[in-house]
Amino acid sequence: MNPQDAEQRAGVVYGLAAYLLWGLFPLFFPLLEPAGPVEILAHRIVWSLAAFAFILAVGRNWQALRAIFRDRRRALLLTAAALLIALNWGVFIYAVNSEHVIEGSLGYFINPLVSVAFGVMVFRERLRPRQIVALGLGAVAVAVLAVDYGRLPWVALILALSFGSYGLVKKLAGVGPAESLAFETIVLLLPALGFIVAVEAAGSGTAGHDAPGHLLLLIASGPVTALPLLFFSASVNRVPLTIVGMLQYITPTLQFLVGLLIRDEAMPTSRWVGFALVWAALAVLTADMLQATRRSRIEVELAASGAG
Repeated sequence: MNPQDAEQRAGVVYGLAAYLLWGLFPLFFPLLEPAGPVEILAHRIVWSLAAFAFILAVGRNWQALRAIFRDRRRALLLTAAALLIALNWGVFIYAVNSEHVIEGSLGYFINPLVSVAFGVMVFRERLRPRQIVALGLGAVAVAVLAVDYGRLPWVALILALSFGSYGLVKKLAGVGPAESLAFETIVLLLPALGFIVAVEAAGSGTAGHDAPGHLLLLIASGPVTALPLLFFSASVNRVPLTIVGMLQYITPTLQFLVGLLIRDEAMPTSRWVGFALVWAALAVLTADMLQATRRSRIEVELAASGAG
């Protein structure tokens, strides 16, 4: 196996681990109530930074973090990534703690389509006929679900666009996972700490006014957040955005099942139709990916045999 193939396979493994863990998030964040979404977000940021700092200390990789601060382009890209992931985290917490788990899962079903669109627009990956069909089906699905909800599925759209943009920016930055995530949480640290101090001083915070077990769960949000993000960062720098998009099916499928079977959220017929259109789009996209991968492998084998 050549080094490029080994790197791509490692990226796929990291991606699988990340999406499996994210798929189980709707079971974790409700445990952090009665804290509200913004308070949970603030604690995620603070304790995630603690987790990333520990990882950097163990790996003795502080030099790589300092290098980001000296590289203006990468610093700006990762600052944008920090804002995008904060938006994504906040909306996701709101979704899972307000009985919108299924709508949240829709965002991550749509996300592969966003990844394909970004791959075409930014990296000039050629848009194939089946990808055009998939994107068209996705657009129709959003329209159907907008009628069903009586509004645009804004939770889903924000999650899809923010996380798709986050993956794009991370790929452009090309920074190692631990140092890049440490930088992102440093960018967000002061607002997060300020909010925690303010709500605790006002007596409306839950960290210092609830059972000790609640504080431990808030602290646990750091490593719970850090681990899949590390896996994702390690994946996105090793594989094309189209493959990243395919792996993401795991997360929304698990989240959808949590919302439907465990949280008992409503799924009227019209909503099933919208989701069916999304799943059809993903099926078309998967078929296209498999065909493209097979064709690429054949071309490589033919080139190798010709060279021999």
